[in-house]
Amino acid sequence: MRALLILIVVLAIALVVGDRVGVVVAQNEIGRKVAAEYNLPNQPGVEIAGFPFLTQAVDGTYHDIDIRIGDWTGQNISVHNLDVALSEVAAPLSDVISNRTSNLVAATATATAVVPYDVVQRFAPSGVESISHSPEGLRATGTFSVAGLSVPATVFVTVAPTEAGIEVTPVSVQARAGGPTISLAVLRQSLTFVVPLQELPLGARLTAIQPSDDGLHATAVAHDVRFDDLP
Repeated sequence: MRALLILIVVLAIALVVGDRVGVVVAQNEIGRKVAAEYNLPNQPGVEIAGFPFLTQAVDGTYHDIDIRIGDWTGQNISVHNLDVALSEVAAPLSDVISNRTSNLVAATATATAVVPYDVVQRFAPSGVESISHSPEGLRATGTFSVAGLSVPATVFVTVAPTEAGIEVTPVSVQARAGGPTISLAVLRQSLTFVVPLQELPLGARLTAIQPSDDGLHATAVAHDVRFDDLP
């Protein structure tokens, strides 16, 4: 009986070691291919969730795969902390072994990233000197034209995802002490602008934008992502 228990323990350890080796190899291969696909300077970190890995591989379905890319530039816009979470990835083992992508599909791809405020400011109209987050909301400070005069002011804005990108819209304005009143309607005409970031990798389209201290936190989602349709 003791010998049988020892054998069972040894076999269990061997299976666990084999499973962990398999998942590391798969994660490295996914990271290598993503780096090559998007010309990334560094290979992204990849984590295939779930245990055991080998049963997922045999079944051909991976419930969650997280790809941590970090810095990324697309559409001439650089973002930080880019992370892509794939859910319910169908990848038949025979296709993976043969390097065929025609049957590789992710039910959902959710990408998140931070758009720094200096990137946002590049697309702002002239007169905007800084864009930052505050307890009162997202604000743009600068000097704006009012009746032919240059008036310093702080303009509070909202951000929203649109088909064209991230739209920035004034919602209130505070003129400097002693300065003239500035019409919000006029500012909306001259200060509304778009950061042309329409999507993140894997064709994920923007769905939500949340201002924070370090920039705009963007979320983008794609459904039924077919890997053979990627650029």
